[in-house]
Amino acid sequence: MADISYIQDGKATTFKQQLSLAAKLALPAILAQLSSIIMQYIDASMVGRLGTEPAAAIGLVSTSLWLFWGICSAITMGFSVLVSHRVGAKDYTSARDILRQSITATLVFSVIITAIGLLIAEPLPRWLGGNPEITGQASRYFMVFVSALPMLSLNYLAGGMLRCAGNMKVPSMLNIMMCLLDVVFNYLLIFETRPVEWFGMNFTMPGAGLGVTGAALGTVIAEVITAASMLYFLCFREKGLALKGTNGSFKPVKSLIKKALGISAPMTIEHGVICGAQVMITVIVAPLGPVAIAANAFAITAESLCYMPGYGIGDAATTLVGQSHGANNPYLVKRFGYITVGLGMVVMTLMGVILYITAPLMMEIMTPVIEIRALGAEVLRIEAWAEPMFAASIVAYGVFVGRGDTIVPACMNFGSIWLVRVPLAAWLATYYSGGEPSAAGLKGVWLAMAIELTFRGLIFLVRLSRLERSAHEQR
Repeated sequence: MADISYIQDGKATTFKQQLSLAAKLALPAILAQLSSIIMQYIDASMVGRLGTEPAAAIGLVSTSLWLFWGICSAITMGFSVLVSHRVGAKDYTSARDILRQSITATLVFSVIITAIGLLIAEPLPRWLGGNPEITGQASRYFMVFVSALPMLSLNYLAGGMLRCAGNMKVPSMLNIMMCLLDVVFNYLLIFETRPVEWFGMNFTMPGAGLGVTGAALGTVIAEVITAASMLYFLCFREKGLALKGTNGSFKPVKSLIKKALGISAPMTIEHGVICGAQVMITVIVAPLGPVAIAANAFAITAESLCYMPGYGIGDAATTLVGQSHGANNPYLVKRFGYITVGLGMVVMTLMGVILYITAPLMMEIMTPVIEIRALGAEVLRIEAWAEPMFAASIVAYGVFVGRGDTIVPACMNFGSIWLVRVPLAAWLATYYSGGEPSAAGLKGVWLAMAIELTFRGLIFLVRLSRLERSAHEQR
């Protein structure tokens, strides 16, 4: 059976071996992504038991948090891609040099982003149009998460480095561990001390009773433990990249930072403008009321179970294409591009069918409020139709990142969400709510999302179809 070394050694592979290798790398990445989403699902269901307002408080700032998380994640990708190219060329000394410098650069950048987040934490919920009843809880939730960005950024960096080196197992296992830790810490921090019954036994369960703030703290503690574990495996155990017993400087070199930023900057800017658009969607949803805000937040979490397998396959695509590019093999770049995108579309089509069928059950698990359940299930069924094309855009983007090709795909994402989704959502929200703000307007917002995702998938497939020619031109 073929493994990642076949790419580095330039060995010939059949289509079956290529598909097997893609699946082998994708499965652990999918499990890692699913574990992360299950963690969010657990968070949402626990907070949902506290009522509409706590759920709305989290939903109000969730897109802003994605903006901060995503910027920190995107800035690490340039370093990861450079490492995958060096590993593909079997230049492990250079790969370790990149790793050392990336740790320092990531810490400096994330501390700056954290400072910005802390400065805006208090007024942010008001800027987003939140009601006074939820703005205080939303500010505290945002502040706790932003404070942990340096460790979270190192977690992104370490996980990306391991995956680009072909190690999908360790990040997957550690993300599953993070999910389990999150359940434990949330259970202890969200709810107050209370009597419980397990398997016929009655006892008192201790609890901090911190509500929304407890949900943030529980997740952050789990993420910090995971980040420390990820860094340990990367720096002390990973073959070829382990820093133990090797020499080198952690001081960033201008030429390397410039090269990494050449890859990361378009992704960072792209993520910023995309999340900016998602924040704008939150501004459109906020006037529709707490029920719409909560239903929107819960539906986003539920839908994540469908599209996160696509991101897992996209991670595998970045690794396979990145190492094929580093090994100077345009043929494999094209082949792995087609294979991973096709695999992603098949998997997410199946997930879309499951989402459509189980939408009411998924919402029932997360909240006892009937109005939120009904509205959330309805918008999920709208979104389910867009999953195949959403998969095409996610995985194709991973293919382009593996080649270090990020500027044009970033512009495609930017244009699609700002020129299609945002104006369409504003119009359809008003149309579905009958001209006056009401929860029914959320259906228009999600219809706009489904239309835009379908359009985005189509334009990414068009660009992917030109991959063979562009791969040769780049060489």
